[in-house]
Amino acid sequence: MPELPEVEALKEFLDEHLTGRTVTRVLPLAISVLKTYDPPLTALEGQQAGPTTRHGKFLALHIGELYLVVHLARAGWLHWRESMPAQPPRPGKGPLALRVVLEAIGADGEADGFDLTEAGTQKRLAVYVVHDPQEVPGIARLGPDPLADSFDRDAFAALLAGERRQIKGVLRDQSVIAGIGNAYSDEALHHARLSPFKLAASLDEEQITTLHTSVRTTLREAVERSRGLAAGRLKAEKKSGLRVHGRAGEPCPVCGDTIREVSFADSSLQYCPTCQTGGKPLADRRLSRLLK
Repeated sequence: MPELPEVEALKEFLDEHLTGRTVTRVLPLAISVLKTYDPPLTALEGQQAGPTTRHGKFLALHIGELYLVVHLARAGWLHWRESMPAQPPRPGKGPLALRVVLEAIGADGEADGFDLTEAGTQKRLAVYVVHDPQEVPGIARLGPDPLADSFDRDAFAALLAGERRQIKGVLRDQSVIAGIGNAYSDEALHHARLSPFKLAASLDEEQITTLHTSVRTTLREAVERSRGLAAGRLKAEKKSGLRVHGRAGEPCPVCGDTIREVSFADSSLQYCPTCQTGGKPLADRRLSRLLK
């Protein structure tokens, strides 16, 4: 799933490639992708694109007086195409969900643009056409951005106060903090040497300070690694930069212990027992009482 660093990199990529260009066609290819109907997608056609903004894991493409808001969900992605086929694709064929075609520029007259695709059978990729990004329910519910200047240590502590949930779940809750998903919550907790099952409200002052630093450091480093990369290279960059997430069975890069995994119904987490849980393996929450 694309998280804050990848979505930030896509925002910068679109700022460079889309801003100032005129949209000629917007083609919905999967009926499930479009979550609004008024204004219609056709209202974007003939309009000039402005800057793209990021809201948590959402992209908001400013086109004319409207916004094309995109949430890539778990299996969605944006593919830039230097040359678009003259014939439109057939709806319902393959992973293609939406195509945006731009006015041709240059001597060759080739039209470029981008495709939104979604792999798998669970169709969660979402597209909205709105007058204001805050009209999108998921954006309206977002918590603060962890890379914002206002997200200081005290602001983070206030969010954790009274939270009786495990810290892993709190970090992933978009209404608490915007943009962190399964991968970077694992990475931040490993950096902070904290168990993912520790209750948020039980963190002491030092642990809060350490985790705040770890969250911002982990995200900033990932953003820097992704900066300037083409959209097609971002997934590989994300995977290569992860230290524990998705690396069950491999040695921890800090202490050498074997990275362990806890599986859930539709996801999993990875952690290092030596670095994070005092050497104790965490129990599978589906089968037994959690170890803290």
